[in-house]
Amino acid sequence: MTRLLVAACGLGLIDSDTIRSTTPNDTLTGSVRVTDPDGLDSIWLQVDTTRVGVDGLFETVFERPFRFGVRSGLTPSTQVPVVLEARDVVGFRSRLDTFVTVVAP
Repeated sequence: MTRLLVAACGLGLIDSDTIRSTTPNDTLTGSVRVTDPDGLDSIWLQVDTTRVGVDGLFETVFERPFRFGVRSGLTPSTQVPVVLEARDVVGFRSRLDTFVTVVAP
């Protein structure tokens, strides 16, 4: 399995930079790691059209695995967007955009 660093600053990892075009849906797995010395307020992760958010509980480090279902029927070479956003306790926001590519089964 390939590991793709989402950001040079180490904000997250995706287990693979490709997903299979299968039925039923394929999944995208990985882990999110966000750090901020002021403390974290909120973290959001979006894969394709599904977005989830969690409370950072003012912790300085947030790390958690994720697993997202990706809809079936995507044609090979389609790029599925992956967006990681975080907000610290003073309101500063960060956003990282990347994608995974659909490949034939």
